[in-house]
Amino acid sequence: MHPMVKPALQRAWRDRQAVQFGVTPAQAVVLGPVDPATGCLLGLLDGTRGMELLRKEAQAMRLPDGQVDKLVARLAKAGLIDDATAGGPAVEALRNRPGTLDRLRPDLASLSLVHPEPGAGAARLAARRAIRVQVRGAGRVGATVAALLSASGVGRVEVLDGGSVLPGDVAPGGFPPEAVGERRDAAARQLVRRVAPGPPPRASAAAPGGSGPGGDGGPGLSLIVVAPRDGLDAYVPDPALSAEWITSGTPHLYTGVIEGTGVVGPLVLPGGTACSGCLALGRAERDPGWPRMVAQWRSGRRGAVPACDLGLATAAAGLAAAHALAFLDGELPASTGSRWEASLPLLDWRPARITPHPDCGCGAGGHTEGVRASEAGSAHDTMAG
Repeated sequence: MHPMVKPALQRAWRDRQAVQFGVTPAQAVVLGPVDPATGCLLGLLDGTRGMELLRKEAQAMRLPDGQVDKLVARLAKAGLIDDATAGGPAVEALRNRPGTLDRLRPDLASLSLVHPEPGAGAARLAARRAIRVQVRGAGRVGATVAALLSASGVGRVEVLDGGSVLPGDVAPGGFPPEAVGERRDAAARQLVRRVAPGPPPRASAAAPGGSGPGGDGGPGLSLIVVAPRDGLDAYVPDPALSAEWITSGTPHLYTGVIEGTGVVGPLVLPGGTACSGCLALGRAERDPGWPRMVAQWRSGRRGAVPACDLGLATAAAGLAAAHALAFLDGELPASTGSRWEASLPLLDWRPARITPHPDCGCGAGGHTEGVRASEAGSAHDTMAG
């Protein structure tokens, strides 16, 4: 083990005997009491020394035997220690690509805070390389989501859409101006490759699972992000379009912008959380006229120019990509079984829980939706010596 204090956490002395790691309430931890010698030891925990070398340096500083081990154990218990050498073959392969790792160091620092066990952040970052995600839709929202996922280390990001890139599709995080007029699918592939932190993984390096819902012999789809250019299909998704995903058990997340309202969610876990069918049935019960209007909206002429504010589209794409990455890293984000909406001009994101409907064929009715419990606590945890 090569212990290092997590570099993402800023450090400051609260007084002569207590050190605070982290600034925000979500991360702040106070370590105390800390004597000056122990404070010097903290400076040596930078990942460049193994435990044996640290013990020798502690002896040279005339510290008691076991002082280093006790300190590392205390820091590890508080979630403040990472291991610069931890991880299996996937992590080692990532370390052997210094250019790729340099691009992803901010992501690694963030993951090390979310997953406090030593080496856990690096393991999750390396695991992203073997993940396959499909983005359906390549407008201002969908193209940006695809670019964000690829740039965050997801190894295979596929984008499905037809037609050609329009001038209104150009966005800072999505298609560049020179892509206008190109086929959307081809332009999306170029975008994903251009922003990726490294070359795509070889087929042999893909995650096990054989032929997934894509049927191409590669790894199975871990997630589908549904980001249609017409925000109506994100706000009122057609259950018929997701029937195959429900049958195959493929998780899918809806996002888009319609009439100045950004939408993220729900994240559907087939058989466990509410799906688009549950959403339609529940809305029809509350508003009997809703199905009639939806049929008119779907069959009528759509607006030639959608109301898709660039700032709102970018915000929706960023939030959707963050929720997707949280799910791919093993968490259940707030969009699981819920939809988040924000409307111009105030942009106050607000959640709406979507309950599984007992008459929906997805099978989620009667199931308890999985929600990550957040424990209430103080802004920091004081560790007595």
